[in-house]
Amino acid sequence: MRKALLPLAMSVLLSACATTEQNNAVPAPKAQPAIQVKANVTARDASGHPTLAQIMANPQWIARSPQQPFFGTDGKVYFWQQRKDSELYDLMTLNGDKAVQVADSDRYRHVPGGVWQGDRYAYSYEGNIYLAQNNQVRQLTGSNERDSKPQFLNDGRIAFVRGDAIYTVTPATGLVRLLAAVEMKDKPEGVTGPKGYLATEQKKLLHWVSKKYYDDPKAKEEQQQALEKANPTANPQPFYFGKGRRLVEMSLSKDGKHLLVVTDNDRPDRAKKDIMPNYLGKNGEIEIRPVRQRVADWQPNPQRFTLIDLTDRHRQDLQLSDLPGINTDPLAKVRAENRKAGYKVTPFKGPRAVRLMEDWGWSQSAMQWSDDGKLALLLEAQDNKDRWLVTANLSNGHLTTQNRLHDDAWVNYDYNDFGWLSNDQLWFQSEQSGYSHLYVKPLTGKARQLGKGAWVVSNPVLSKDHKSFYFKANVKHPGIYEVYKVDIASGERTALTDLNGMTDFVLSPDNSQLLLTHSSVLHPPELYAMAASGGQPQQLTHTVSKAFMDSPWVAPKIIAIPSSHTAQPIYAKVYLPKNFDPSKHYPAVVFNHGAGYLQEVHMGWSDYFREFMFNSLLATHGYVVMDMDYRASKGYGRDWRTAIYRQMGHPEVQDLKDGVNYLASHYSVDKSRVGTYGGSYGGFLTFMSLYTAPDLFKAGAALRPVGDWANYNAPYTSNILNLPGNDPIAYKRSSPIYFAQNLKSQLVIMSGILDDNVFFQDSVRMLQRLIELHKTNDFSFAPYPVEHHGFRQPSSWQDEYQRIYNLMEKNLK
Repeated sequence: MRKALLPLAMSVLLSACATTEQNNAVPAPKAQPAIQVKANVTARDASGHPTLAQIMANPQWIARSPQQPFFGTDGKVYFWQQRKDSELYDLMTLNGDKAVQVADSDRYRHVPGGVWQGDRYAYSYEGNIYLAQNNQVRQLTGSNERDSKPQFLNDGRIAFVRGDAIYTVTPATGLVRLLAAVEMKDKPEGVTGPKGYLATEQKKLLHWVSKKYYDDPKAKEEQQQALEKANPTANPQPFYFGKGRRLVEMSLSKDGKHLLVVTDNDRPDRAKKDIMPNYLGKNGEIEIRPVRQRVADWQPNPQRFTLIDLTDRHRQDLQLSDLPGINTDPLAKVRAENRKAGYKVTPFKGPRAVRLMEDWGWSQSAMQWSDDGKLALLLEAQDNKDRWLVTANLSNGHLTTQNRLHDDAWVNYDYNDFGWLSNDQLWFQSEQSGYSHLYVKPLTGKARQLGKGAWVVSNPVLSKDHKSFYFKANVKHPGIYEVYKVDIASGERTALTDLNGMTDFVLSPDNSQLLLTHSSVLHPPELYAMAASGGQPQQLTHTVSKAFMDSPWVAPKIIAIPSSHTAQPIYAKVYLPKNFDPSKHYPAVVFNHGAGYLQEVHMGWSDYFREFMFNSLLATHGYVVMDMDYRASKGYGRDWRTAIYRQMGHPEVQDLKDGVNYLASHYSVDKSRVGTYGGSYGGFLTFMSLYTAPDLFKAGAALRPVGDWANYNAPYTSNILNLPGNDPIAYKRSSPIYFAQNLKSQLVIMSGILDDNVFFQDSVRMLQRLIELHKTNDFSFAPYPVEHHGFRQPSSWQDEYQRIYNLMEKNLK
């Protein structure tokens, strides 16, 4: 499926992640840049703590953790691992307790992301379709085309996508046939009659003209059509969708009789003006690079859903008018508020634009077919306020809404898995109770919730027998994720793991084994195996270095800070100096995580591993450090997530105030000596803290920060602030550049010039604003010429965090 732009990128990912398409092979992790110099694992300061240079070195000194693990068709465990001192990744398997590399010549045999039918497994690798069965692998297609998304049909054939067409291959014979092709152009007219007075009269008067230009070509056309109709081996004619349309996605029923084609208007996703410079081009010249569109320029692009009966070629559009609320403006009050304030806003014009639901955390399609040919779709309004789970009437295109999830703020872009439980029953995820939970829904009955509580279900996997779900959830503590199994009939939930950290899982194809990826606060991820029925996990990999394990890290406490604005507490990590003495008064530093919607305060290994080590270093140098899951963070339910709707930066700063007050009353922190730092969304919060609560922090470092949300991307920003044309109040309320006049603490801004996520231009505009406000003595700026959003060079990481350390030392001590 199409993938939306990610939210404000986590700036410290240990490795690149690969996304998948439905029924398609999972690619190897992308090669990592910045493998420059071997880390000096003995670089420690006088206390024995790793130095800043060591912390910011190539992260291989910490571990070469297993990534994207999966079960092969042979039942063995496979995973990707970055090669030592290299940018490359190798496919690995286990030989006893030893990890061994899979030979390049065998890579094609071990590919995840395919589909099963009984003991048969079909997958795509390097643009070709393969079939594995009984430990034997056969290549079914081979051409210079790219074949993807294999799908088993009920009759045993395998359908797959090639270009803008769907083909089938019969495994027994190897016969490849075109099933359906779509073309985004007008249908050729064929032979037509005369047009205009002269042509009409000429045809009447002149036999040769009539025969040459009309009668003979028409006879040939009819003969060809008859031959094609009579020939069972002929390729079917394409389905034409008209010039100006663009193919979004296709989905074929399991009986091969119906095809759903999703299209939208073919218009550029970006304009010529969407560019940025690279000052260090390969040839010594300035290179101009294209970048994504800004939310201020984005406009909805309605999708059309066309259902085709492949037996008689009848086609019809699905009736989106059947969707409840499709003609109602959910922003009516917002528009009225903006008009009253004197802003011009875009008037509502129904019906609302609809698209396939885009989930940033899944790999399945938003179109699902039952075994007997029923069609279910998960649709969303492009204004982000409604999600509809519907079934379609294949004879007339009408839709029946099985579940409508409405949110006055925005429907979550996560927790949207769904599928067929049987031919007459669906299952789905929903936040309708306030937390993500599983539901089952008969087509003619009411939905039933499987489990209730203030905890979040994620990554559900339906068992092979369709009697239970496996899932990950934070049932016993918001920051502890274990693996659970729930019986669908009874709703009884069983905890399968009890590891007290962050635990992800892969269920084996035969449902007998769980492959776990587990980590703790002080231990990066390793692989474990256990029976799917429960039991004691067995550790499979040992990739963490002795140098890291022997380092005297400061382990953070996880605390629940009472909130002055919500009934829920604010969870935070607190790092205390060694030999903490409550009779003393300590300086403090607050770290703000990025992404906004991300959970940082958990008991697993942090994606912000550099910040974890830096916070530990700060603690050894006498600082109390706090790392908070402010409102908007993930893992705490719908209300915590949407508290920032139309007011980004304000609830979060309120939570930071509560946090600082808590540090002062419980950990002897001197409130006049507190600083803050963070990247991406965390950089935005540094701005908002220093600008809207100027007495809260004495110093702040804003890394790759958002200064004006109108410059950010549409998929992320329009969820929270609507569109600038609909809600300018929200953008002015939420963008730091409108509050910069209040700065009076010391601010350092640091941005990568090649940042194509939060543009360098955002920092440039903020700099000019501060200059015009005469804030000369209050801020400094550091640009990084070769860096993107997530920094890649160890030298840049070290420079950046040395500046943060210097800022705190100068202003807080």
